[in-house]
Amino acid sequence: MCKKENPIPGKIIAVTNRSLCERPFFEQIKRVCETKPAALILREKDLPETEYEEMARQVLAICEEYGVICILHSYIETAKRLERQYVHLPLPLLRTCMQKTENEEKQIKFMSGNLSMDQKNKNKLILGCSVHSVEDAIEAEKLGASYLTAGHIFATDCKRGLPPRGMEFLKQVCETVNIPVYAIGGIGLNDGKIDSVCECGAAGACIMSAFMAI
Repeated sequence: MCKKENPIPGKIIAVTNRSLCERPFFEQIKRVCETKPAALILREKDLPETEYEEMARQVLAICEEYGVICILHSYIETAKRLERQYVHLPLPLLRTCMQKTENEEKQIKFMSGNLSMDQKNKNKLILGCSVHSVEDAIEAEKLGASYLTAGHIFATDCKRGLPPRGMEFLKQVCETVNIPVYAIGGIGLNDGKIDSVCECGAAGACIMSAFMAI
């Protein structure tokens, strides 16, 4: 299947988790950005939104210094206030944010001002969505997701006790949708798994633990 153009220009997306950092968080973000991942998802969704927004301002500045795309996570009002083009949402939150106008064009309820889903708008919103089944992937694409993260693919301490969904699952998701898919879960920087997921049709991989430890 021919994929739509990938809004993330590279194979590797870093994902943050400050609880895994031994260094001060912003120092760790700089170390991550020095490796030049294609993008960084600021995933600290357990923070209250006011604290998340303050963190986001500092992380955005670091990412811009190194030319790394910063993707905000979950806090859609923060994305609006900061006028950020890239936002990653869990599927339940994507469902609640999307609506159809009378002419059936998808719109974002919370971004009727500075950002939109209008293909002609230079500030077009780039929406990522986390999926855990083929059905999730189909729904997220229909709701307007620009790319997906699918997992967890390999066993990981972040999902301890839960069996991985595996490569066959990843292949099915990649074959079913027409938007880029990034594998997530149990993938390191130098373990060969990035090449393996790409062979299944993925655009690349999301990596958390390894980036939080470099």
